[in-house]
Order: sequence, then C-alpha cells, then structure tokens
Amino acid sequence: MKKKLLSALLLSSALLAAGCGGDEEEAHVDEEGCEHLQEGPAAAVTAAVSGTGPAVSNDHKRYDIALVDVAGGKGGAVSFAVSEATDYVLYMSAPVPVTVTNGSGATVEIEESATSSSLCTDIKGRHVVPLTVGTHTLTFGPSTLSSVSLVIEESGEHDHDH
Repeated sequence: MKKKLLSALLLSSALLAAGCGGDEEEAHVDEEGCEHLQEGPAAAVTAAVSGTGPAVSNDHKRYDIALVDVAGGKGGAVSFAVSEATDYVLYMSAPVPVTVTNGSGATVEIEESATSSSLCTDIKGRHVVPLTVGTHTLTFGPSTLSSVSLVIEESGEHDHDH
C-alpha cells in the first residue's frame, strides 16, 4: 500500500512539474528501472572480452554482469536484441562507462546520460539510447569495478520531434 501511495505521489508531482508531455512517462520508467535494480528478478551473466557477448533483454530483469579483464581495467560486452525501434533506458548500479554499437559495428549516440536519478539512489547510470530493430552490443568499461547491474526499459511514448 505504501508503495502504491508513494508511486501515486511521485507520479502526480511529476505531472504537476511536466513542461513536456513525456516527463510523467520518464518518472514511471525510472520507477520501473529502480524497482528491478533493487528487487530483481536477477540473472547473472559474464561479459565477453570480445564479440557480442551473452544476451540481455528488456524483460523486467536485473542482469548482474561480471566484468572481465580488458585493456585499462575491467569491462566486456553483452548483446541486446531489439524487437521494436524506440528509445531504451539503460539503468546501471554503478557509473561504469558504456558504449552501444549496432549490428554493423557503428556506435549509437547516447541521447542523454546521468549518473543518478532523483527518484532512486540505486541508479548510478541512466542512459537513453535510440535503438533500431536488430542486435546491439553494449560494451562496458574500462572500469575499476568487477561487476555492474543493468536493467533495460523502453523509455515510453516520448516524442523527440519538438
């Protein structure tokens, strides 16, 4: 009950502050990302030193990614098969650098990055990335950390044409 009340309060305050139609959607996405970072369910994967790596998804799971030795520290790659072209939010438990490449190997520009969320102190990395249908590679590092948790959510109906 407390969680629902808190969600309602957060959502209504986001609605009041909304200057752009997508702000309330963004708050909801952050709540989802935070909830899965905190509570899972979790799946453990080990990043690959090279290539596309093991698969992760936007399936309401937290992926606890073991980072491996790479040039400059710890890092590695995982793959994400996109079934719908839209913006995705990568929520991370630590400020580990991440690069996204498409199936052709071209880097996908991250639209927006933050190292926190006002809704959730567990979010230490929040990256909005426009992805097309196909398999993308998320490459982490180099970092001094040996692991990072990742939750992927669709960003919602926010329109960037304004």
